[in-house]
Amino acid sequence: MDAEVLIIGGGPGGSTCATLLAEQGHQVILVEKEVFPRFHIGESLLPCDLPIFRRLKISLDGGPFMRKAGAEFFDERTGQHEVFLFRDGLPGTPVHAYQVERGTFDQQLLTRSRAAGAEVREGTCVTDTTFHDDFVEVTTSGGTLRGRYLIDATGQDAFLARRQRSVEPIKTFGIAAVFWHFDGLADDVAQELALTGNIHVLMIEDGWVWLIPLHGGRLSCGVVTRRPGVRETLLQETVAASSHIRRLTHGARNTPARIIRNFSYRNARSRGSRWACVGDASIFLDPVFSSGVSLAMLAGERVADVLGPALCESREAHPDLVSPVALSMHTAYVAFASLIGAFYSTRLVEHLFFASDPDPELRAGLISVLAGDVWRDDNRLQKMLVDSQRRRIDPTVVIDVGG
Repeated sequence: MDAEVLIIGGGPGGSTCATLLAEQGHQVILVEKEVFPRFHIGESLLPCDLPIFRRLKISLDGGPFMRKAGAEFFDERTGQHEVFLFRDGLPGTPVHAYQVERGTFDQQLLTRSRAAGAEVREGTCVTDTTFHDDFVEVTTSGGTLRGRYLIDATGQDAFLARRQRSVEPIKTFGIAAVFWHFDGLADDVAQELALTGNIHVLMIEDGWVWLIPLHGGRLSCGVVTRRPGVRETLLQETVAASSHIRRLTHGARNTPARIIRNFSYRNARSRGSRWACVGDASIFLDPVFSSGVSLAMLAGERVADVLGPALCESREAHPDLVSPVALSMHTAYVAFASLIGAFYSTRLVEHLFFASDPDPELRAGLISVLAGDVWRDDNRLQKMLVDSQRRRIDPTVVIDVGG
C-alpha cells in the first residue's frame, strides 16, 4: 500500500481530515489538483469553526483575516435593516467567526497537514478510482496510488458523485452566482466595515447579494439567483441599483467577474465500502448563511475520528463505517436547508429577519443557527423551521444529506 488513507482535494475539509488522521499516526497521502495558494470563493466562516481551529493548533488572529461579529440583513426595497450578533445567540454559542482570503486560509490549513505528517501532492489530478475488496486504487497524473480508504474532498467538483451520476440538484435554492472583488475601498469605509467584520446580505428579487469585508480594504461582492441564464450584467445591474453597495464601493476598483453555475445539489451516494465524501463533495447548499467551509471542516473532523480507530482495528471496509457521521451532519444540513427555505419565503423572511417585535428566544435561536451551533436540543426556532421545511418542500432536500 502507498498509504492507509488517500484524500482527494486539499481544501478545508480534506486538509482537516488529513491533519487529524496523520496526528493519530496514520499514513495519509493527499492529492490536490491545484498548486496553493489558489483563488477560491467562500470567504465567510462561522463560529462553530473555533473548536476545530484550536484542535488543529492554528490561529487566525493577527494574520490577514478579519474577525466577524455577526451578519446584517438589508432590504433596500423597504428600507429594512437588521443586525444579528453571534454574542446574542443561545447560551454557549461561540461569539465570533472570521472573514478570510481563501487562498491564504486554505494554504495555512494544508501547511498544517504537512507539519502533522501527511504527504501532500499538489498539482496532481485524479483521473480514475477503482474499489477492490481489500484496497482502493486511485489513478493520478503522477501515477497510481493504493490505499485502504478513500476520502473525496473535491468540493463542487464532486469527483465521485459526478462519476457515479449521483448528483441531484436542489432546485428550490439558488442555482448560480456571479461575483467580483472590490479593491481600494475608501479608508473610512474600510474602517467602518472592520469594526464588526459583519457579512452584509441584501435581499433582491429571486435571490440575494453578499458583501464580505476582507483584510486590506477589500470587499467580496456577489449575487446568487434562482433564475437561469445568469450573466455578468446581473451583477453590474444589481450594484448600480443598490445605494448601499454604491456607497461602500465608491472609488474602488472591481476585479473581472466570475460565474459559478450548478449551485445547490446533494450527492445521493456519499459513502460506501472504503470511501466517504465530505463537504461540498457530499452536498452544497445555497451559501446565503456561509455554511460550506464550516460544515466541510466539521465533517472532515468527524470522519477522521471514526476512521482512525477503524484503521487500527481493520474495520475500515464496513460500508456503514461513517453512518454516524452522516447522521450527525444530517442534523446540520437539515437545519441550514430549513433556514434557506425560509429565506426564500417572503412571509417567513418578514417574520424571522425583519420582525418589528421579535420573540427574544426565537431571535436567539436564529442567531445560534446562523452561528452553526445546531447540535443542541433547546433551540425552539430550529425545531419549528425543520418541521415547516418538511411540510413545504421536496423532502429529498432534507433526507439523507450527510456523509
